[in-house]
Amino acid sequence: MSDNPFLRRTDSEVAGPPRELVGYGEHPPMVRWQGEAKVAVQFVINYEEGSEKTYAMRDDENDGLYELPFAVEGQRDLAVESMYEYGSRAGIWRLFRIFDRAGVPLTFFAAAVALERNPAVAAKLAQRGDEAAGHGFRWSNHFEMNRDEEREAIRLAIESIARTTGSRPTGWYCREMSVNTRELVVEEGGFVYDSDNYSDDLPYWTRISGRAHLVVPYSLVVNDARYIVGTGYGSPDDFVRTASACLDRLRNDGDDAGRMMSVGIHPRISGNPARSDGLARFIEYAQSFDDVAIMRRLDIAEDFARQHPASVALGS
Repeated sequence: MSDNPFLRRTDSEVAGPPRELVGYGEHPPMVRWQGEAKVAVQFVINYEEGSEKTYAMRDDENDGLYELPFAVEGQRDLAVESMYEYGSRAGIWRLFRIFDRAGVPLTFFAAAVALERNPAVAAKLAQRGDEAAGHGFRWSNHFEMNRDEEREAIRLAIESIARTTGSRPTGWYCREMSVNTRELVVEEGGFVYDSDNYSDDLPYWTRISGRAHLVVPYSLVVNDARYIVGTGYGSPDDFVRTASACLDRLRNDGDDAGRMMSVGIHPRISGNPARSDGLARFIEYAQSFDDVAIMRRLDIAEDFARQHPASVALGS
């Protein structure tokens, strides 16, 4: 391997899983979802409120995902805190009303401490039959932890979510994974899949520590965080247009292969009345098609694994 960075053509040995640049290629596996649907739409509620970084939690910093590009440093920021509180006090219940009315099943990327601090939300998602996938013990960057710290955070998240919802999480998606995350998820066992990945429109099998492991990719494109970060949505109409265009293309993608679509939602963001109206409009649009199924992430994982088992995909 050349020492000249402009002449390198392969990766060096680094911590974490190897890059997987070659996917399904020209002929992805044929898959059909519930009701023989061609596209599986998956709504994720990222429930993090009350577990984010705050001075109140002795983190000595304020979280950064805020409506305005202002930062208070060296002291508690009540504006940021109250935005998160909007999500747990009002936003989540508006979202529940929208999803209840539409009869839509959900996957929660659930930060364990957030559910502990608002047990009514844990009870509601359990009563609805929603999936609570692990989103960390707190909403913390896993790359900031060492391996032992991360292992303990995963263990505590599992125990907590099982206690608050009555079911052990079988999916995993943390805030900014580390190079150890996938290995630790496989080491812990009991998980059907992880979603710490953005590399495909279909689940895929990989090998971790000699074991078959299913990855169900997520997406940050149709994600309401784009209302407040980066080049994103200026209005609910932008969200609806982007989500609808994504669904239109997946339904007519130039072949007959089935695919999945992820929609990321946060109570403190899409729980806002205007933004939730855009969400409701897209749900109605998606439900107007016979070849679209709205499913939990766990159901997508299990459907895919039944049709394309690891033994066939990985050749063993």
